[in-house]
Amino acid sequence: MVSADSPPSAALPPPVEPRLRRVGRRRPFASFRSIGALILREMSSSYGRTPGGYAWAILEPVGGIAILSFIFSVLFRNPQLGISFPLFYATGMLPFMMFSTVNTKVAQALNYSRPLLAYPSVTYLDAILARFILNFLTELMVAYIVFTGIILMFDTRVILDFPSLGLAFALAGALALGVGVLNCFLMTAFPLWQQAWSILMRPMFILSGIMFIYDAVPEPVRDWFWYNPLIHIVGITRRGIYASYDAPYASPLYVMSIAGACGLAGLFLLWRYHRLLLQR
Repeated sequence: MVSADSPPSAALPPPVEPRLRRVGRRRPFASFRSIGALILREMSSSYGRTPGGYAWAILEPVGGIAILSFIFSVLFRNPQLGISFPLFYATGMLPFMMFSTVNTKVAQALNYSRPLLAYPSVTYLDAILARFILNFLTELMVAYIVFTGIILMFDTRVILDFPSLGLAFALAGALALGVGVLNCFLMTAFPLWQQAWSILMRPMFILSGIMFIYDAVPEPVRDWFWYNPLIHIVGITRRGIYASYDAPYASPLYVMSIAGACGLAGLFLLWRYHRLLLQR
C-alpha cells in the first residue's frame, strides 16, 4: 500500500523496439567485396602453391610466345607485314590467346566457385566477373610485356596506334566475356559441350589469321572468313601496329553484336536456370 506522503512514481519510458535489418537486403558494395575476395581466392589457389606464384601466370604465356616466335621466324623469314616475323606473329597470337584464355576461364566460373555460391552474398555474376577481371588483366599484362620486348629487341620500325590497339583488346575481352557467359551455361548444363567446344576451337588457330593476313586469302574463301569475329580483332590489332595497314574489312560493330548476343543469351539462361544448375 502506497502512503500519501510518498512521491508519485515517475512515468516509465515506452519500450524501444529493436530495429531489425530487412531480410534479403544485401549490404552496400557487397558485390565489390565478393568479387575482390573471389579474385584473391583464385590467385592464391591457382598460383599460390607454386614457386613464383602469380608471376607464372604471366611468364608462362610470354615464354611460350617467345619460343613459337623464334621457331616460326626461322621457317618464315619474310612476314606479310613489316620486317619482323615475331612481331607479325604476336599481333595475331596475343588477341587470339586473350579470347581463348578468358573465354575458357569465364565458361568454368560456376563449376570453379560452386561451393561459395551456396552463400547468399555471392552470386553467379560475382563469380563470372571475378574470373573475367583477373584473367583479362593478366592477358593485358602479357601483351604489354611481349610487345615491349619485341620492339626493344628487334628492328621493327613501327609506329604504334594506341587507340586501335586499345580497341582491339577491348573487343577481344568483350567477345571472350560474351561467348564465355553463354558457354558457362552450356558447359554447366551439358558437360559434353566442353569437349565439343574444344574440338571446335582447334581449327580457329588457322582460321583467325594468325599466320597470314585476311587480304591474302583467295576471294571465294575470304567471304566465309569474314564471319569469324577473331579475323576482325586480329585485323584491328595489326592496324594499331603497322601504319600502312588499314584493315578496311574489320568491323567493331559486328564483333560487339556477336559478343552482345551471346552475352545476353547466356545471362538470361543463367538467370533462369542457375539454381537448378547449382543443385546438380
